[in-house]
Amino acid sequence: MFDFIRRRAARSPLFAFNVVLRDRWVARRAGELPAGTRVLDVGAGSAPYRSLFEHCAYRTQDLAPLRPDQLRFGGYGEIDFVSDATDIPTPDGSFDCVLCTEMLEHHPHPIRVVTEFARVLTPGGRLLLTAPLGSGIHQEPHHYYGGFTPWWYRRFLAEAGFDDICVEANCGSFRFFSQEALRFAASTTPFRRLPLMPSLLWTPCWIALLPVLCGLIPIAAALLDKHDREQRFTIGYHVTAVRRAN
Repeated sequence: MFDFIRRRAARSPLFAFNVVLRDRWVARRAGELPAGTRVLDVGAGSAPYRSLFEHCAYRTQDLAPLRPDQLRFGGYGEIDFVSDATDIPTPDGSFDCVLCTEMLEHHPHPIRVVTEFARVLTPGGRLLLTAPLGSGIHQEPHHYYGGFTPWWYRRFLAEAGFDDICVEANCGSFRFFSQEALRFAASTTPFRRLPLMPSLLWTPCWIALLPVLCGLIPIAAALLDKHDREQRFTIGYHVTAVRRAN
């Protein structure tokens, strides 16, 4: 029963908004591309978005340094270019669209990566990019940056050769706080993450807090989030940009 609830929660925009809303954003952007668009998915990993680009000429790139358990679907998909993201073995202007989701924080030289995106894109080509603003350590030891701000994207994408840079937050601070409330509940589950004596003492408090952490806070955050005008604690950003003609 617990595994069933966890699987349902992983597909819920209330409890797993980060992944669910990012997937929807990628689906919308994929649907905007004309048939036959040459797409390169950089840092593709298990290639979770392959089916969204069936109408395109979809190719993948990854250095493939991770263990299967560190990947979204438990293993790598078919990778066309096994290489570093700063040195993709393809000629200049080979693609009309570059997709890169949640990879930038895992590369030691992200500025060089976005410069490589510009190189492999044809003039007028589109970049679809997502990365976190704040996240816990994951896919270690290949996690080098805590996140990227809108000013990072606007400065370094422009320097790399991009125009029409659009940076959209994946929800606001209230939903970020709700994610951390859920994370706190999961990370303090008695007898799973804690030793025996702390678990015995913590269990009644955890049970009492559970409806608040996993119910009231996520629901309240979803309702209040549209009123967050500053968005200083967003989970991450969805970014589009266009390769300059020159």
